[in-house]
Amino acid sequence: MRTAPASPNGDETGAQAERRQEILEVAAQLFSERGYKATSIRQIADAVGMMAGSLYYHIQSKESLFVEIHNRALDAAASRIFSAIAPHTAPWARLEAACTELLDIQLSLTSITLPLMNSIISAPPDVRSALIKKRDEFEAIFRNIIDDLPLPATIDRDIYRILLLRVLNTASDWYRSGRMSHDQIAYQIFTIFKHQAEAEADRRAAPTSAKTRSRAAAPVKARTPNRHPGDMKSP
Repeated sequence: MRTAPASPNGDETGAQAERRQEILEVAAQLFSERGYKATSIRQIADAVGMMAGSLYYHIQSKESLFVEIHNRALDAAASRIFSAIAPHTAPWARLEAACTELLDIQLSLTSITLPLMNSIISAPPDVRSALIKKRDEFEAIFRNIIDDLPLPATIDRDIYRILLLRVLNTASDWYRSGRMSHDQIAYQIFTIFKHQAEAEADRRAAPTSAKTRSRAAAPVKARTPNRHPGDMKSP
């Protein structure tokens, strides 16, 4: 792994910082469009008008560049979600706010969060472990919210979180603009997951109540003693 040279005073000059920011933005777009594996250092250098060797003055390696871009994207997404849930204290309200914000992030035409997360599979093992660690930190936002939800014991919270995030993170695959806004779609997703949780809670409570009601409503039949035919009197 190459190491980028430091400036004499240990800090980047304004021009260097501006150039590096340009590299990050261009590389982020290429990574999101082509994926990690299909994006080369030469392609990034060409896109910013540099020689491939000169690019290493500003970055350490393709691997470190991708990790930095990936982590910055998730940090920005996390910051937006924290801001969205901050005004709320009720667990369901916090989940709705988090769902709304994440869906808007993933459906934004300029968002690179989801494409970068999807590139984890094609990254080398050592890079992948760093990416997964950051992804797990990001998902902890939803883990903490879901841990506070009044879910019935029959619902596994990890599975609940995985399914919810899968729906939100793949929305760009099925979303078509026009019929509903991002907020309306997020509300539908949230409502379905909340309804399923509440329906399960009702179902768990229903059998005991139903049996109690059926016993109370059932007519009591008079018991007739058994008699031998010989005991019956003729009219």
